[in-house]
Amino acid sequence: MTPLGERLRELRRQKGVSQKEMAEAIGVSAAYLSALEHGRRGVPTWVLLQKIIGYFNIIWDDAEEVLKLAGQSHPRVVIDTSGLSPSATELANILAARIESLDADTIARILEMIAPSAREEPRRYDD
Repeated sequence: MTPLGERLRELRRQKGVSQKEMAEAIGVSAAYLSALEHGRRGVPTWVLLQKIIGYFNIIWDDAEEVLKLAGQSHPRVVIDTSGLSPSATELANILAARIESLDADTIARILEMIAPSAREEPRRYDD
């Protein structure tokens, strides 16, 4: 599950709506919404993000959070280390090979160590 998927599921539960109901309201299939929540689909378009924000009547600060989470929710990440040090390439390859075996605590420690401010910065999402 992606950060955005987790938030969407939480918002749906708070509102008491099913994936099918939400999907109909925002103009996507229930299968697409399920795949989005489970991280099997990429980041939604700006237009779809706006529909989601409108559907939940999300206020400005919370809308910024949804957009930030969308930018942090690419389920298939490509890291281009060309031009970087051999150590950077090694790190990227080790992380790619071992990410599935890392437990939640280890991931949290790594995030705090390498990206404490990155979690606060807005990320790009597909248009």
